Amino acid sequence: MLHRVMWALFVACCAGSLWAGEAEDIANIRERLDQLVPQEPSAIRPAAVEGLYEVMYGTEALYLTGDGRYGLQGDMIDLESGKNLTEISRTEFRKQRLDSMDESQMIVFSPANPRHTLTVFTDVDCAYCQKMHAEMDQFNSYGIAVRYLMFPRSGTGTPSYKKAVSVWCADDPMTAITRAKAGEEIPEVTCDNPVRSQWLSGQEMGVTGTPALFTEDGSLIQGYRPAKKLAVALDSMAEGKPAP
Repeated sequence: MLHRVMWALFVACCAGSLWAGEAEDIANIRERLDQLVPQEPSAIRPAAVEGLYEVMYGTEALYLTGDGRYGLQGDMIDLESGKNLTEISRTEFRKQRLDSMDESQMIVFSPANPRHTLTVFTDVDCAYCQKMHAEMDQFNSYGIAVRYLMFPRSGTGTPSYKKAVSVWCADDPMTAITRAKAGEEIPEVTCDNPVRSQWLSGQEMGVTGTPALFTEDGSLIQGYRPAKKLAVALDSMAEGKPAP
């Protein structure tokens, strides 16, 4: 408890520096991780359990002791509140990534005054992505804006990847993605495009299938839902209630 109180005071009052014990622990953890993992962690911070530190690699979480000797992998659950603390950290990371993205690098279908905005990783060859896109007028009528990012599930250099590039590079990407998702052939073209970087961002954010829908707060809704059901779910989430 004392450790958590100290941490709360640190966040509120002295965000620019670490108290000595914590700084030493993080240095120990970094030293151990440098020996084991070539990738730089996206965050290292005290966990809810005293003596443990949460280490995030995008949406992947590890929990290490302050001396860097012992580690756990998996989700941390607060059994009193029922909250998945690791998922909260994932959501925070996803929101940061979403906030850093440039909407001009997306294909956007939006009503005039959207009530909700979804950022959707999509694959033009994905059957459920196609089904979702066929309901775009309904999504917009419910006040839902859809911002598409490309996530060809088969990877770079594949036919789906080339289709995603052709959609992005078309004179009218909105029309091109609508035609492609309806099963029509579109001209194969190339240009300077963000498809690979979006595919990498999707992996970093934990996308494993499409469509992957992210709300404005970073919550992940995995898979297709009919427009009306999704609108109800988004309204519930906006009110702080669980999605039905």
